[in-house]
Amino acid sequence: MTVELSQETELSHKAVPQEALPRETRRTQAGPAPALPTLSPSRAADFKTCPLLYRFRTIDKLPEQPSADQVRGTLVHAVLERLFDLPAPQRTPPVAADLVEPQWARLAEAEPELATVFAAEEQVELLTSARELLDGYFAVEDPRRIEPAQREHLVETTVDGQLVIRGYVDRLDVSPTGELRVVDYKSGGAPREAFEAQALFQLKFYALVLWRVRGVVPRVLRLLYLKDAEVCDYVPSADELLRFERTLLALWRAIERSGQTRDFRPRPSRLCGWCAHQAHCPAFGGTPPPFPERSAGSGDPVAPEDLAEPALAEPAAAVRAPRR
Repeated sequence: MTVELSQETELSHKAVPQEALPRETRRTQAGPAPALPTLSPSRAADFKTCPLLYRFRTIDKLPEQPSADQVRGTLVHAVLERLFDLPAPQRTPPVAADLVEPQWARLAEAEPELATVFAAEEQVELLTSARELLDGYFAVEDPRRIEPAQREHLVETTVDGQLVIRGYVDRLDVSPTGELRVVDYKSGGAPREAFEAQALFQLKFYALVLWRVRGVVPRVLRLLYLKDAEVCDYVPSADELLRFERTLLALWRAIERSGQTRDFRPRPSRLCGWCAHQAHCPAFGGTPPPFPERSAGSGDPVAPEDLAEPALAEPAAAVRAPRR
């Protein structure tokens, strides 16, 4: 079964009064309305974790060398994506293991810098550890019994006419009765209870988008922790997603305020140990780069479009954030 996600259709603005249209589709005599800012779960989580990290990644666009964990997670996701391209009877552990090396070659060809993360001898360990994570996957799920409706699928919607939220869903399953299950693969270990809410943040983000697009609250949000071979299921409600929607809008307003004041402060935590930008962080004795100006010599406040992230890259060509 295939999930049919609604798409915007072009409206005749001569036939429909402007005041009857959603704010994001209205036009002025000066031309089309400006594009709305966008937010993905990764960048929203960045701001929640550390506003300065959000600035470094979204505004300053500082380069980041992918970590070994990131590359391993990207490889495992690529193998699982390819595995579901095969007929169901062929989705077995030996076949998945045989896919690791060619998928690594494909990723390294598409992004040569990935190969620089590992020395030649370390690449052998990379492939071995990826196969071990796949063993964890087969311990919790039999892909021969699953036919996903969507894989690595871009979903997006507009919230309150002022913010586009979007991201790539690892996998979307649809039951014969139309119930939705959102699945996310995590190549890291299962988090302690204190960090479980952070792990579910991304799936609630996707659940909200799917609810707004399809009018159906997903039945289950599922996290598959491959390292520990554990499954975490969460059942969202419409009331909870409404609260989450308000949270995202409040988060975006906080991002806008930080942009207007140019005040993105560090928020030290245990996650700092994984941060690639300590050299620029005041919490570690570093100095952030000069705040980017909208134009040379301009002191204008940052515009909303400068705070938002650009169009999302195709997932096969993008290194994933650490899967902890």
